[in-house]
Parts: sequence; structure tokens; C-alpha cells
Amino acid sequence: MRLRYQFELIQLIRNFFTQQGFLDVLTPPAVENPGMEVHIHPFQLHSVSKNKLTPKYLHTSPEFCLKELLANPEEDIDKLFSLSYCFRDEPDSPIHRNQFIMLEWYRKHERYEKIMQDTEELIQYCLRSNLPVKKNLKEQKMVKKTMQEIFLEYLNINILNYLDVISIKELLSTFPDVPVPAAECEWDDYFFLLYLNKIEPEIAKIPLLLIYEFPAPLSALSTFKSSDLRVCERFEVYINGVELCNCFNELTDLKEQKKRFEFQNNLKKKLYAYQLPEPKQFYSALEQGLQPSSGIALGVERFLYSICEISNPFFR
Repeated sequence: MRLRYQFELIQLIRNFFTQQGFLDVLTPPAVENPGMEVHIHPFQLHSVSKNKLTPKYLHTSPEFCLKELLANPEEDIDKLFSLSYCFRDEPDSPIHRNQFIMLEWYRKHERYEKIMQDTEELIQYCLRSNLPVKKNLKEQKMVKKTMQEIFLEYLNINILNYLDVISIKELLSTFPDVPVPAAECEWDDYFFLLYLNKIEPEIAKIPLLLIYEFPAPLSALSTFKSSDLRVCERFEVYINGVELCNCFNELTDLKEQKKRFEFQNNLKKKLYAYQLPEPKQFYSALEQGLQPSSGIALGVERFLYSICEISNPFFR
């Protein structure tokens, strides 16, 4: 029944979005740039007949193509979703596979608070279905906290006072049970050492949790909060401690986007000894002007695992 439940979940997701007037779209999986996240590694395509690598990669997310659709004035699309396979070069586990089904959806002219509402409603829609949902999730409501509130609650620390490498490294040294690498690290490495060791074990006790307003160094492709530039406008949802999805209030400033991509690419070269080509097609599309938008990516098999404890139905 495991495969059946996965297909039922996919159908539930499609029903949820089509009932709200979202356009169901497919994007090409072979692209010029697979995604710029520093710690996400792509697969490059190899031509068997010519016995050499091609300039194409399997996408790690359909994000660039979906934003191209949103930015295209001829298409006139305000809200869309995609359910398709993505590919990442990472080890398998109950919640990780190197090929997996990703749900992404975007809203043009809407802020990320609207995506928060979508996410909560989608989860409740699926929990009320005929899937074999875990008992501790029945009748549960979403708990919402900022990252600042999380650190204050569990560690009595205002994480927004530690937004540079020196200060967060010094903070980490006050936790002797958290291993600190001898080599110098980036800010986010120190942050996640503290977060994974001290915060995640605590939040795993909350069945449904939404954490928003991340520290500014974790902005990626999200906007900064206008009233407090120490934080960026993004959120993640956890179900029984499993990270389910990641949402951005989308950065639409092309100049700033290029700047962040360059930083990420240089950091990828420093950490992993390779770089990716510029996403020129994506840049070209955004030159038309992407309107204020918000979007989110959600791992479907991870969703199935977190609500039903069913893992990797295809075993590969």
C-alpha cells in the first residue's frame, strides 16, 4: 500500500491547488543552471554517444523556470504549482533521496504570509484525508514562532545579536558539548551547529511548527524585513521535527540577485572546488521584471514520511 498512499497524496495535492485556481505546470528537468544553493549539489548530464559531459544539468528545483513563467507578461500567470522530480547528489536516508518529487508553488502580487496560509491549509487538507495519518497529528494546530523567539525560548539567547562570524563563533564556544571545527567556517555553519544540536531536539516535540523571520545571513533569495533588516522574510515548517518545506518572500531585484549568486558561486568553489555557469536564461527572463511574489518548495516523499511514517516507496 505504500505506493498507493504516495499516489493518493499527490492527487490530494493536485486537487487542493486546482480547486483554488492554480495552474498545474511542468518545467524541463535538463537546464543550463540547476540552482545556485551553496550546499546543494547537482548532477551534470553525460552524452553516452559522444562520451563527454554536456552543458546541461538536471535541475535541483524547478524554481528558475517557474519564475520565468511568472515574469513573462505574455503568459499572464499569477499563481502556479509544479509537481515533478528533482535531482540532488546527496546520500539516501528515510527523508533524503537523490531523486525525489518536489512540490513548488508561487503567488504573484502576494507576500509570504499568504503562502503560510496555503501551507497550513494544505497540511490540514491532507491530514483530514483517508491516508493513514499518525495519531499525534489528528486535530493539531500549527504553532508559529519567529527564529528569534525559538532561540529565546530554548536557549535564552537573542540570536539577532550574533550576526557576524566572530560573535557567533564566540557564542558557540560557550556550549562545550557542541563540536566546533578547527578550520574557520562561514556564519551559517556556526549557526547550524548550534541549531542542529540545541534547537532541533526541542522543536521535534512540537507536532506542527512554522518558524519564520530568519536571521539576515540566511536570506538566500528572500527579501529583508523593511522594519528590521536583521531578519529576512522566509519560513520553514516542521512536522514532528522533520523539516518539510522552505518559503521565501521572493527577491525580485535582479542586480541584488546577481550579487548573491556570485557570492554563492564563489563560496561553492571555496568549499567544494567547483562552480556552476551563470543562469543567463533566468537573468534574461527577469529583465522583463518579476513582480513582487512569494514561493515555496515542499518535498512530497518527506511529507508522506512525516504524516504517515511511510518512507521511500520506490526504494531508489
